[in-house]
Amino acid sequence: MAQKTFKIGESCRGGVLTAIATKDKVSIIGKEWDTSAGYNKSSNQSNAKEFTRLEVQTNDRNARRKISEFLEDLTTYYYSEKVIEWVESQTTFKPSFGW
Repeated sequence: MAQKTFKIGESCRGGVLTAIATKDKVSIIGKEWDTSAGYNKSSNQSNAKEFTRLEVQTNDRNARRKISEFLEDLTTYYYSEKVIEWVESQTTFKPSFGW
């Protein structure tokens, strides 16, 4: 399991995104910035309050599109692509063809 927290700030609803990638599943978690831990990007946001979550299986043929649409509702295209690049470096999407 690989996990990374993206502290985006004002360009993201809530300010913090956490991506968790395993062999079979990808989770994207939107969190509210924990101001009690500080306002800088170097502050520890591990206790930030979760407000939304998306979980997709890596064998879902639309997994990348679902993640992209979810992220673009929370942040800009630039940051959503940065998160997706990291996810793709940690796991492989295995499309299942229906024919």
